[in-house]
Amino acid sequence: MSILLFFLVLFVLILVHEWGHFIVAKKTGMRVDEFGIGLPPKLFGIKKGETEYTFNALPIGGFVRIWGENYEDKATLTEAQELDKARSFSARPRWAQALVLIAGVTMNILFAWFLFSLTFMLGVPTAVDETTAGDSAQLYIANVLPDSPAADLPVGSVVNEVTVGDETIANPTPSEFTQLVSANDAEPVSLTYTYSGEVSSVELLPAQNVIPDQPEQFAVGVSLTLVESISQPFFTAILNGLYATGNGLVAITNGLYGLISQAFVGEADFSQVAGPVGIVGMVGDAAAFGLTALLTFTAVISLNLAVINLLPFPALDGGRLVFVAIESITKKAIPAVWAGRLNLIGFGILMLLMIAVTYNDIIRLL
Repeated sequence: MSILLFFLVLFVLILVHEWGHFIVAKKTGMRVDEFGIGLPPKLFGIKKGETEYTFNALPIGGFVRIWGENYEDKATLTEAQELDKARSFSARPRWAQALVLIAGVTMNILFAWFLFSLTFMLGVPTAVDETTAGDSAQLYIANVLPDSPAADLPVGSVVNEVTVGDETIANPTPSEFTQLVSANDAEPVSLTYTYSGEVSSVELLPAQNVIPDQPEQFAVGVSLTLVESISQPFFTAILNGLYATGNGLVAITNGLYGLISQAFVGEADFSQVAGPVGIVGMVGDAAAFGLTALLTFTAVISLNLAVINLLPFPALDGGRLVFVAIESITKKAIPAVWAGRLNLIGFGILMLLMIAVTYNDIIRLL
């Protein structure tokens, strides 16, 4: 299920990004030959005007094919292409090229704003004090201690019921749970919980030396949080969504800048960087906490894609923006051969980094 959710999140985010390129290219007078949903091989297409909308076999995003974006050799242009040359990407004004390149990143940022605002309207799961919590508040397992009786309990589970001896408490509060366990020492604890929509039961045997500060205390090794969804009015949610988007961009940019700076001096901690395998697990964890948590996680990933795509590195939108800036200053087009080589080298380096990060994800799992 986590893998399917990962591909769904990736599909939506890439499609949103490519739609940004597509709509701005259209609005600035460029000829868009194809808007692809999914990646080839092609299944079928629908031609509308000059653009073919294709549906492809690999559901992992999409792409936009703009006429002239790869600096086609003018010597090989057909007669029809020669007539339409003025509408090619490379023939349009530099400001139009820059707008098209930055449009994908902009759409990722706007989409994150939309998702943040939506989660605020739907209701953000918020940790609340049990003295002020409403009837809808639920007890979540926020963390489990390794090598404790509860080590196998999934984080994000909702505690439905706890039983010790003849005493049963439904929908317990953190204090009720803790008092019931501690008052009965080594008495087995029967726990009923919900995780990913499935109800399960488990019996835990409290043990000593679980809590470092209280070695004599019998405990099962769980950290509990009372959570309640709090909805916000429309305009408040929109404003807070904007704040969340801005704060997220600043935090991600600072984090990426710090990682790159540390990498140059050999001090980067890549164990904190997650690749596809790591993100699959994160998607599953987010989904376990509900729809709003999944939407929030998707918004954060969208902002990450925006920041990474703006890096001035070949094969990324930021790298292509650098090409446009150079051409604007020199008033000369970068030779297509060299632009292609640089983009190919950049793509190769990005793939090597992706493989390295994925390997690191797998090592952490093992």
